Amino acid sequence: MTPKFLSRSLTASCIVVMMAFSPAFAQDTKKPFEPEYGQQGKDVVWVPTAQALVDRMLDMAKAVPGDYVIDLGSGDGRTVITAAKRGIKALGVEYNPDMVELSRRNAAAAGAKLATFVQGDIFKTDFSQATVITLFLLPDLNVRLRPQLQGMKPGTRVVSNSFDMGDWEPDQEVSATTECTSYCRAMLWIIPAKVAGTWQMPRGDLTLAQTYQNVSGTLKSPGGDTPISNAKMRADQISFTVADKVYTGRVTGNRMEGTASDGSTWQAMRR
Repeated sequence: MTPKFLSRSLTASCIVVMMAFSPAFAQDTKKPFEPEYGQQGKDVVWVPTAQALVDRMLDMAKAVPGDYVIDLGSGDGRTVITAAKRGIKALGVEYNPDMVELSRRNAAAAGAKLATFVQGDIFKTDFSQATVITLFLLPDLNVRLRPQLQGMKPGTRVVSNSFDMGDWEPDQEVSATTECTSYCRAMLWIIPAKVAGTWQMPRGDLTLAQTYQNVSGTLKSPGGDTPISNAKMRADQISFTVADKVYTGRVTGNRMEGTASDGSTWQAMRR
């Protein structure tokens, strides 16, 4: 007969062995997810952005408290967390649920209370409320996003790590020259107001064509047609030259108004 104390000991040992092999116990002791450089994602492989470039990207976007930063393909969350630590509300959209959970843990460890993360497809996500968009995607993905980006409010800043937007030229480029060994260039685009069409001015009709932030056109007046030159859009700000007169102004929907180089004021209404 087995002594009672030995039976109890064997029973306890069996419980320990059963717990060790049970799914619940294995889950509890599972190591936290750690990303691997170059791991495959939905459309891209994961490569972390150097912290030095993260800082430069937010600086060139002039991101400040009151902005809303959305990072498309947020990876381990470092851009969102950096923005949040600057007092900026920030959201990361990431397809990989493990990366989302990692980002949330990183944000909690950093005390970044303004950082939030969601699991989702960037091409099915509404990011229209952002004032700053950051991304580190391949050029073809950037081009796919262009229609949504160009439909955002004029003045929205878009910053990309390393990769361009096709034939849409950036407004600014910078590089991180220290503490960055690869993928150290960033490009900025500022969403321009849409001004293509015919505008009625006191001097005549101003007909404009627009390709991204670049503008061309002609002023039709009783004295003849005069092509404009040096035309440019930056957010809702427009500038152009007619003959030797420089016009600068602001676009608000179907209205433009501003001042000219001779000190006069001007305005135009879209037909």
